[in-house]
Amino acid sequence: MEYTPRYPQPFTLQEAVQLDVSVITEEIARLQNSLEHLKKTQQGLREALEASADPEFADAIGENEDVIGSQEERISILKMALAEKGIVIGSHYDIQTTNASQRVSGPQSGERATRMDGAGANSHVDHASQEQDSSASADGVYL
Repeated sequence: MEYTPRYPQPFTLQEAVQLDVSVITEEIARLQNSLEHLKKTQQGLREALEASADPEFADAIGENEDVIGSQEERISILKMALAEKGIVIGSHYDIQTTNASQRVSGPQSGERATRMDGAGANSHVDHASQEQDSSASADGVYL
């Protein structure tokens, strides 16, 4: 799969595919945490800009928007890398992007996905029952 990023990124999709699944999922979690904090900061900056027309607030908001876009794109690249490895991406890796049409996600709870089994036949996976089964164990990545 070929992917041309909109923002400069520290790695390519091809390089991300070479990473271990645990490294990819940990980086997704780290980036999601960073985005959560950046978005809270943005809200504070917007409120400060409304109270005071300081151009530094506007500059900081613009810079943060670029960082947010870059990090959201990086998460998308990492999700594509997981998909390349055959990992079904669950909703716990979803992010809320600034543009909802860019949201990358797997089947939602209760939805069914069709997969090719080793013999080339389609098999259906019920993600709702898969989530219930996986809740019995407290650790690990559930695929």
